[in-house]
Amino acid sequence: MGVSGSGKSTVGRLLAQRLMVPFLEADDVHPAANRAKMAAGRPLNDEDRRPWLLSLADWIHEAIDDGRGGVVACSALKHEYRDIFRRAGVGVCFLYLALDRAAADQRVAGRAGHFMPARLVDSQYATLEPLRSDEPGLTVDASADPQTIVDDAVRALRETD
Repeated sequence: MGVSGSGKSTVGRLLAQRLMVPFLEADDVHPAANRAKMAAGRPLNDEDRRPWLLSLADWIHEAIDDGRGGVVACSALKHEYRDIFRRAGVGVCFLYLALDRAAADQRVAGRAGHFMPARLVDSQYATLEPLRSDEPGLTVDASADPQTIVDDAVRALRETD
């Protein structure tokens, strides 16, 4: 979880490979209307996000139910969004990739071909509710090397087993 540009996709793919579980890029599940709205520079609201979050929760539920597990790269900016995922099944953990605004701006501005424009980074920080102590997971510095982040995440997951 984290704002745009925090490295969710990169870290998520690496983590899924390390754990040998399926990976889901939540951006690929956004309805066309959400993608168009963001591409036009308009931030999503809770109403826009709800069907998307529920479809991700369905994927999580199936991954837990059939025992395969998985990694989802998703902004999951609010506590209430993460609660939707936690209700999908036992064992859901979060990896919060914390990144300062200047670094996020720079990373998003440097991406080519992504529907999320850099001007929406501010709206993500306005929505962001960092991982709370009552939520299972780990907060890491997203400016660290992705492989180091994955190592820390795997270590934390092993400690919770």
